[in-house]
Amino acid sequence: MNGKGNKISNELFSIAANISNVLETTVHFKQLENLGGGCINQISKVSDDKGRCWLIKENSPHLLDMFVAEAEGLNEINKSQTIRCPEVVCYGEMEHSSYLVLEYISLSTQGGNAKTGEKLAQMHRYQGEKFGWYRDNTIGTTAQSNLQSISWVEFWQQQRLLPQLKLALKNGYSHSDYDRGLKLCEKLNAFFGSYQPIISLLHGDLWGGNQAHDHNGEPVIFDPAVYYGDRETDIAMTELFGGFKAEFYSAYNQSFPLDEGYATRKILYNLYHTLNHYNLFSGGYAAQAANMTKRLLAEV
Repeated sequence: MNGKGNKISNELFSIAANISNVLETTVHFKQLENLGGGCINQISKVSDDKGRCWLIKENSPHLLDMFVAEAEGLNEINKSQTIRCPEVVCYGEMEHSSYLVLEYISLSTQGGNAKTGEKLAQMHRYQGEKFGWYRDNTIGTTAQSNLQSISWVEFWQQQRLLPQLKLALKNGYSHSDYDRGLKLCEKLNAFFGSYQPIISLLHGDLWGGNQAHDHNGEPVIFDPAVYYGDRETDIAMTELFGGFKAEFYSAYNQSFPLDEGYATRKILYNLYHTLNHYNLFSGGYAAQAANMTKRLLAEV
């Protein structure tokens, strides 16, 4: 087997044993292909002597709970039976790393964005009982609280914007911009009026890099930060960094039309992700978040 020394080989042997136990069949890894590091994790493709393949995500041992949350999020999406995402095989912790093993899906950038819009609309019709989720997870490597609430405005204020603002202040965000953020949090009701979001299953981190198609042209989403909330938050993030074509939005709106107030609320929702990017990467995201806050305050 291709390996990187005894430590890596021993750890891969342990992962293979875990897969064998879950699948109730013997798995012997034959080949390892390093797919490089994503923004957060080291990613590899492994195959066995029977031609079966899996995707392995690895990180530090103390980040096991991040993988557990991701696994449970993928299971939640798969439970909706709407849009494809990788099946979870197993996860675990070793001396040098924690890991998550997923179904390997051969991905293609070729495929219809319209079908992605249709499938996402179907997922957003899958509803929960409260905003949030039964467990916390992460957005990137930032802790994301999903404490449940019957009020969407309260949830967005207490579990999304305020934690990011407090973290941003610790990371050097200006006091004046922080104070404007607090003022915005006090005025969130103004952005909803008669609009009452349904409690939709959300991907939670739906930028262009977290979606593709399989080789049958079926949409695939992955690397979620799942919770239940306003579906507009997912659509807003698709606009933040691009990667989704006009036919995606057309098909989504035809399947599940957006409220006219979305044009303003998408700024509110993307403020959360912009603040998180500042907290993760610093740089120009602070100015971007400050400008978004000023624009939103001008609306009220």
